[in-house]
Amino acid sequence: MAFDTRAVSGEVSAPSVSLRHPLAIAIACFTIWGLAYGLLDVLNKHFQDTLHVGKAQSTWLQMAYFGAYLLLSVPAGVLLQKRGYKAGIVSGLLITAVGALLFIPSAQAGSFTFFVGSMFVLAAGLCVLETAADTYVSVLGPAEHAPRRLNLAQSFNALGVFCGPLIGGFLFFAEAKEGVSGQGAVQVTYLVIAVAVLVFAAVVWRARLPETGDRELTGFGHDEVETPGGAQSLWSHRHFVLGVVTQALYIGAQVGIGAFFINLVTETWPGLSSRDGAFMLSIATAGYLGGRFATTAMLLKVSPRAILTAYGLINLALCLVVAAGIEKVSAVALIATFLFMGAMFATIFTLGIADLGGSTKRGASMMVMAIGGGVLLPYPMGLIAEAYGVPAAFLLPAVSFAAVALYGWVGSAVRPANRTCAE
Repeated sequence: MAFDTRAVSGEVSAPSVSLRHPLAIAIACFTIWGLAYGLLDVLNKHFQDTLHVGKAQSTWLQMAYFGAYLLLSVPAGVLLQKRGYKAGIVSGLLITAVGALLFIPSAQAGSFTFFVGSMFVLAAGLCVLETAADTYVSVLGPAEHAPRRLNLAQSFNALGVFCGPLIGGFLFFAEAKEGVSGQGAVQVTYLVIAVAVLVFAAVVWRARLPETGDRELTGFGHDEVETPGGAQSLWSHRHFVLGVVTQALYIGAQVGIGAFFINLVTETWPGLSSRDGAFMLSIATAGYLGGRFATTAMLLKVSPRAILTAYGLINLALCLVVAAGIEKVSAVALIATFLFMGAMFATIFTLGIADLGGSTKRGASMMVMAIGGGVLLPYPMGLIAEAYGVPAAFLLPAVSFAAVALYGWVGSAVRPANRTCAE
């Protein structure tokens, strides 16, 4: 498949036909791990109800999911560097399908421990998939448009996140008389996911995806040749190092909010059931989706740094309202946080890997590794929730959003010395 060199050099604003096809495949991957993540938070409350695990113990699902990112992002980056984008995407899809299939015997056994293990395998595949797809979208076109491309792709990720609670709410919390319910619903759901992922893997395997270097894909004017001591130079980029830390804190906040969303709304909104809470989570993720699309449009006129600073401050204030435990008001404030979280990952990601040159792939793998920050907040939030009530646990995400705002304001600035190092 030949490239339209005008598109990769930035001479035309719209993607060429040859770039649209691989970009569409990469974006489709975002929907897959969005759906998996959307189901995760519903499973958390479902297992509290059906397997009678505590709030803190239930967060081992999140620990397994994001622990996989923490442990496997660097190996995923090595695979991407050696085998290319296509191999990374296909490998991630296959491992994801295996993890989904493991939910079937886990549900049969009714063991929370087995579910945690299954979730780790599934997340391992998603880690490989996300490392490849995030980086691919970032480099597939002019570098100056990378934030817009990644925010667009993340919007389709949010579509999957939106569908997850809807599916979980209809199936996992259904009464037995309404059809498949309980762990049987979990089996059916993950079987369908496994089959769909395997079919998509076959499509990707047959597709023709460009496997060229970063410089040819981006058409940006930097020298993309890896330099001696590149690993050391990567960590000399202040905006990158702070970006990794900020990404970890942000993901910790996002995961903690999702893990205890249903608990919070059912405790502060009288009369709501767990199933109602799942549907409210879907409403919140619709805001997450809308926030991403809106931010993609805003990036035409507003800088990513300004957006990140404003969103961080807004969510800091909203989390303080949630922590106050005000009847109904706290639930509404929690839903509103999703609107402003929608664009945070993609914006931090693109700001963090800006001007890394030949270290872009390795830097991107470290940014994906920062998703492992999802292990940081859920368990401590669970302990706080058990000791002081669920609302008080949301003070921890408030601190994380303060860090996000600070990174957008000053931490994400690329210093001239760093730019020289990247070139």
